[in-house]
Amino acid sequence: MLICVCQTFSEIKQIGGSKLSSALKSLHLLSFFSATSPEIGLSALCRLAKRDKATTHRHLQALEEAGFVEQNPLTRQYRLGPALLQLAQTRELTVPRKESALPVLRALAEETGETTHASVLSGTAVFALASCESIQHSTRVVVDLNKFPLHATASGLSILAFGPAELMEVAVDNLEKFTNHTINSKASLEQVVQSVRQTGFGRTIQSFEDEVSSLAAPVFDKTGKIAGAVSVACVATRFTPELEQTCQKHLVTASRELTRGWGGTVPEQIEALWAATLKSSNTLDATS
Repeated sequence: MLICVCQTFSEIKQIGGSKLSSALKSLHLLSFFSATSPEIGLSALCRLAKRDKATTHRHLQALEEAGFVEQNPLTRQYRLGPALLQLAQTRELTVPRKESALPVLRALAEETGETTHASVLSGTAVFALASCESIQHSTRVVVDLNKFPLHATASGLSILAFGPAELMEVAVDNLEKFTNHTINSKASLEQVVQSVRQTGFGRTIQSFEDEVSSLAAPVFDKTGKIAGAVSVACVATRFTPELEQTCQKHLVTASRELTRGWGGTVPEQIEALWAATLKSSNTLDATS
């Protein structure tokens, strides 16, 4: 829902004037709401945004007046407002990425037996677009449809590897530690991203959540540039070499279908990386 709002403002590199700066700061508050945090109080928003109470309250008042947030009359906490529904519907009608992603994600979940999800790049942020849980396992990953950190998720690493160069600087400035396996230095991040550029797949082992491992492939649009990523997330104990190979194979198909649905074509360079990686995996499987 927030993608349509953040799409425009996150791409602004230079802020001209205090009014625009204030608008951006107000809109930034929307990024803290998610399926797991649908309502947030004023004090909590102050801590999250690292702003004083008076400033945060003023920004919330502006958002409330525009219909972007509202207060729950019972709890007095803030939640997303009805105006975002119209924006989200307009976004999906004019750029129907979620609609085209859902059948692809369902097929990928069926083929891999794991949770699948698609994400989109908006400016320098990666937002979850849609997800699909497999019913083949009683224990499965649940994806919170919110933002994905560039350095700690397979989707983020895929976008870092094949996206704009300035994303690396953003990632290095935000190396938040989520688990003991999270990348925590520029050198380590550059090394992992280089590996993604050699295989065509983003890969994380318990770096965002302790019990989750993920694999992702980049997705492109009609501009020829990266638009997002498609990913498989599974319980870490199930992430065997055999499952990884299966995920790689079906992620290639999913990326091609999503890219085609978004009006693009997978670059020949990426197709070559995938072919080499899958061939190498098949060779190792045959000799083992």
